[in-house]
Amino acid sequence: MILPGKTIGVLGGGQLGRMFTLAAQRMGYRVHVFSPGSETPAGQVANLEITASFDDEDALRTFASRVDVVTFEFENIPLSLIESIARTVPVRPSPEVVALTQNRIAEKTMLHAEGFPVAQYSPVREGTEAVGFFDQNPMVRRAVLKSAEFGYDGKGQAVVNDREAAVSAFADLGSAPAVIEEHIELDYELSVIGARSIDGEIACFGPVLNRHCDHVLDVSIAPVEHIDPVIKSETINVTRELLESLDVCGVICVEFFVDNRGRLLVNEIAPRPHNSGHMTIEAAITSQFEQQVRAICGLPLGSMEQTRPAAMANMLGQHFGKDSLKWCEVFLHQNLYLHLYGKRNYRHGRKMGHLTATAMKAVDAEGVVLSARSAIVNADSQNQQIANVS
Repeated sequence: MILPGKTIGVLGGGQLGRMFTLAAQRMGYRVHVFSPGSETPAGQVANLEITASFDDEDALRTFASRVDVVTFEFENIPLSLIESIARTVPVRPSPEVVALTQNRIAEKTMLHAEGFPVAQYSPVREGTEAVGFFDQNPMVRRAVLKSAEFGYDGKGQAVVNDREAAVSAFADLGSAPAVIEEHIELDYELSVIGARSIDGEIACFGPVLNRHCDHVLDVSIAPVEHIDPVIKSETINVTRELLESLDVCGVICVEFFVDNRGRLLVNEIAPRPHNSGHMTIEAAITSQFEQQVRAICGLPLGSMEQTRPAAMANMLGQHFGKDSLKWCEVFLHQNLYLHLYGKRNYRHGRKMGHLTATAMKAVDAEGVVLSARSAIVNADSQNQQIANVS
C-alpha cells in the first residue's frame, strides 16, 4: 500500500494529468510529472515537472527513481520505455494493458477472441487486405479505415465506400498497419468508467451518453435516461469483465456504440481516466481521478455512485478564437463549474477546458452547460468582466 506522503509519477502533462494531480495532492500525495513540454497543464500544478523527451532513457530512469508508483494520463508512449520504468517502480496499469490499448489490431483481436461484441473488422497491413474486407463482407456498403496506432479524436481515420477508396485511404495513412471495420449507423454512443484495485475490487460509474462534433467529444450527460435498461446493464458488465480479464490495476474507460438496430458494440478501451468522466468531480461520491489514485496506491476503492444528474461540455480552441470571453456568465449559475486547463495557445479542436452543471434532471444540466458556453463565447464584452486569452 502506498500511503499519503508518498510520490506518484505521471507520464504525460495534459489536462487528465492536471485533474489527477489535484486529486492526489488533496489526498496528501506528491506528484511528479514527466512530459516533453514545459509548463504543461499537469506540470503547472505538480510538485515537480520533468521536461524531457519520452525517448530520453536517462531522464526516465531519474524520474522513476524518485517516485513510488507510475501511472498514465497519455498512453502513446514507447512500450520499451514503459517496460524499462516497470523494472524500477510499479507501473499501473501494467505495460501489458497499455500495449494492448496502443494498438487497434491487438485490441480488436483480443475483444473478438474473448467474445466481446465488436463491429465486423479486419486487420490491414497491406492494401489487398482492405479489398479483402469488402470481399468477405459483401453486405457492408461503407467502412472506416483506422490507423492501428496513435489515432484519437478522429485522427488517422477515413470513411471508405468501396475497394478502391480503401486502397487509396490506406496509402494516405502511409501504408502503416490499420484496421478496417464496418461503418456503424449510430443511434447513440456510451462510455463507462471503471476501476480495479490491486486486490481485485471493482467499482464502475454508470454509463454516460456522449455526443460528438467533428469527431471530438462535445457533450456528456448522466444518468442516461430513455434507453433500454438491458443495454445499461450490459455496458457495466462488459466493463467489469474487461477489468478482470486484463488484470487491470487502475482506471479504464470503455467506449461503446449502439447502432440503429440496437446492437451494443465495444469501440475501444482507454487505460486511464476519460473526458466523459470529468463530471464525476462534481457529481459522484468519488471522482474518476480520486479513484485512479486509490486504485494504483492499493487503497480501498471509493463509491462511484452518482450524487446528482449532470452534464459536461468541452470548451475547444475555436471557442477561444476571439479577444474576450464573458467568463462572468459562469458565475451567474449556482451549480455550474468551470475548469480551465492552463493552455496558452489555442487551435481548432484543442481541449482548453470544460463546463460541468448539475441539476434535478440530466437534460436540464445539459441545457445549462450549452447555454452557458454559448453565452461565454458570444459575449458582449462592454458590460461584463473580460478575460484575455493569450
